[in-house]
Amino acid sequence: MERAKFMGKDASFDIVSEVDYQEVDNAYQQAAKELKQRYDLKDSGATLEYDKGQKEFTLVAPSDFVGGQIKDVLNSKLVRRDIDLKAVQWSDPVAASLGNVRFTGSIISGIDETMIKKLNKDIKAQKFKKVKTVIEGDKIRVSSPSRDDLQAVIAFVKESDYDVPLQFVNYR
Repeated sequence: MERAKFMGKDASFDIVSEVDYQEVDNAYQQAAKELKQRYDLKDSGATLEYDKGQKEFTLVAPSDFVGGQIKDVLNSKLVRRDIDLKAVQWSDPVAASLGNVRFTGSIISGIDETMIKKLNKDIKAQKFKKVKTVIEGDKIRVSSPSRDDLQAVIAFVKESDYDVPLQFVNYR
């Protein structure tokens, strides 16, 4: 009889948007090192900085093209460290001093209120059997007695294109 109590327990997971800032810093360090060593970029006068407090990259380059190359270097380092590129939102280039252009890349973490409501509404619109969703701050708890249904929700969310990087954590 004891075993029967646990049979009805729902499985669940959380949908979150989190960024490992230590990995972002590591990727930045690698990119900065590569910029100093690459023959086509080291004498370009371009700079890349990372403000840990503001969680923001500042890239200054002599042209849009060089700026794009530096972003590509940084992006490759971020991808290698499992940071979703949707986590960095770059501004349009802005004219800076001495004819340079400045790009600002903000690191996005957490799901804002409108996005979380849209995500919740989209999951409910799919009418998954016995799947319940609850918004808890900046995450969504998804639960169901069927693990297959939970897998279907994960597949649906991965197929849908949201502008924030999403992870599925605390799967139990």
